[in-house]
Amino acid sequence: MRGFVGVIMKIVWHGHSCFEVNDRLTVVIDPHDGKSLGLRTPTVKADIVLISHDHFDHNCARIVKGDFAIVREPGARTVKGMKIIGVEADHDDANGSKRGRVIIYSFMLGGIRFCHCGDLGKLLDPPQMDAIGPVDILFVPVGGVFTIDGAQALQLISALKPKIAIPMHFRVGGLSLSIQTIDRFLEGIPKDKLLHVGNAAEFEKEDLPESTEYWVFSP
Repeated sequence: MRGFVGVIMKIVWHGHSCFEVNDRLTVVIDPHDGKSLGLRTPTVKADIVLISHDHFDHNCARIVKGDFAIVREPGARTVKGMKIIGVEADHDDANGSKRGRVIIYSFMLGGIRFCHCGDLGKLLDPPQMDAIGPVDILFVPVGGVFTIDGAQALQLISALKPKIAIPMHFRVGGLSLSIQTIDRFLEGIPKDKLLHVGNAAEFEKEDLPESTEYWVFSP
């Protein structure tokens, strides 16, 4: 952990599956244009943009400002000094035959290991989890219909054992997609492990808990 003491990390939720992670670099994951979903258009500037799959609500890199590198392929790479692992997974429960494939991104920033599951459509198998590796902060879809639902998300969290689990891709006011709200997911979480953080959270590596906490972001 030496070298990361006192480093302030920031996570900002821009709705749906779009998150911004800030440290020495700014990473934006799965940007959308807002209006196509009934949401506000994200205002973001990035060094690196990660695209989990080429669907309209996850691939709108044109709204991102800055001189950024874009990653949209599986495999291991280092971009601007940041190590990234992209692991292929299914967008549905039929081996990708309905909606194709997605890329789950694992990356290290500020000494913290992040994992963004994109539109994961079924639970991961052991080789996929081995490829992802240890996870400190997990972004996981919970809205069902096009992704795993709340109950399956809790199973995945139990398997990966992140320090922080952040639900995404659920129904909020104005959203034009017919997916589930976060309510079913929240039913399975102990109240003392649940934290509502607004649309942004700042923290240090040393703040991460020993056992999983659930951070719920709001628009």
